[in-house]
Amino acid sequence: MNRGQFGPSGQTPIWPEPVRGFYTDPGQFVTLSGLDLLRSLLEGGLGPPIRYLFGLELSSVEPGGVTFTMPVTDWLLFPQGVVSGATLGILVDAPLGCAVQTALPPATPFTTAEISLRFLRTVAPRSGVLTAKSRLIHAGQTTGVSLVEVTDEAGRLVAVTSTRCAILPRVEVPWEVVEQALKNPPRPREPDWPSPHPYERPVAGEVLPQEIWDDTDGLGVLQSLIAGDLAAPPIAHFCGIAPVDAQTGTTTWKMPASEWLCAPVQGRLYGGAIAMLAGTAIDGAVQTTLPAGTAFGPVDLKVYFLRPVSPDGRDLVARGTVIHRGRSIAIGTSDVFDADGKKVAVATGSAVILPGRPATVTTELTLPDLTRSQDDGEAWPRTSS
Repeated sequence: MNRGQFGPSGQTPIWPEPVRGFYTDPGQFVTLSGLDLLRSLLEGGLGPPIRYLFGLELSSVEPGGVTFTMPVTDWLLFPQGVVSGATLGILVDAPLGCAVQTALPPATPFTTAEISLRFLRTVAPRSGVLTAKSRLIHAGQTTGVSLVEVTDEAGRLVAVTSTRCAILPRVEVPWEVVEQALKNPPRPREPDWPSPHPYERPVAGEVLPQEIWDDTDGLGVLQSLIAGDLAAPPIAHFCGIAPVDAQTGTTTWKMPASEWLCAPVQGRLYGGAIAMLAGTAIDGAVQTTLPAGTAFGPVDLKVYFLRPVSPDGRDLVARGTVIHRGRSIAIGTSDVFDADGKKVAVATGSAVILPGRPATVTTELTLPDLTRSQDDGEAWPRTSS
């Protein structure tokens, strides 16, 4: 078994396990407003598969805003020992969309068109439980816009995010269907699960020691992970996200489109999971340009969603490319494809380059003074192949 992907022999990945979770009941969707539907979900205490995988919890609902929380567990760690900014897509996609949903009448679907994230502080394990509070900005006939602020357990602002949702035409449903749904509302109950939820289990995988980052350039680290010469990090064991190719300025990553990564809409992968993969490919591409002893910190990420993804268990593939690498700032793009080769998302992102900083950056990042850096004229550092 490839140590770089699955860890010690006999370690069973989480994503092929039987999935846990509940989807939106069609009867409730056509009879309840978006606000009442969310209130019923809060009262019932149940959630979709993504909730049971990551611990993503709906904690409050009000007109024009909802709040979600998510614990920062060691399962979320990348080789640097931090939670990547792209992983915050898992937390923020739900409250961003649900803020728009609170303004919608019954039987009105919507879909996320794009998500923008601005990172203010690196998330480390000591961040505790993250809180994402959303606010509706606009809900028209065809477009919804909302904002989310993410704070850590100490109340420090971690990220600010926004979304644009496409509001789709109301679904026409015969009255007899609505009447039947009103008479027989669902009453699901939390079953006795045979084991702890994935995020509650003992963590597999390893964070790389600082000595490796001091002695090996970013490209060398990624290529060693791909070859299995270095142990895979916890996030790879958790949801299967892993690099499969790395060259200077480019990386390719894969992640199984597992049903564990689904939100309340059955048969559709959660947009936040796609955003995580897209951002990881950009981060990986930036990493390939770094000499030994150099850290980086993501600054922002914007993801456009092009088509829905079915949770068929096959691999999504993301290809990241650095399009600018200066002395202080790197900018990258990524394309995400489904297993049939169809493009499902595109993303852009930037990162600040931090020479001499430990790989694990656990303090708030301050952008360099670009007016003095002559950033545009800087060539990439040389990296080994």
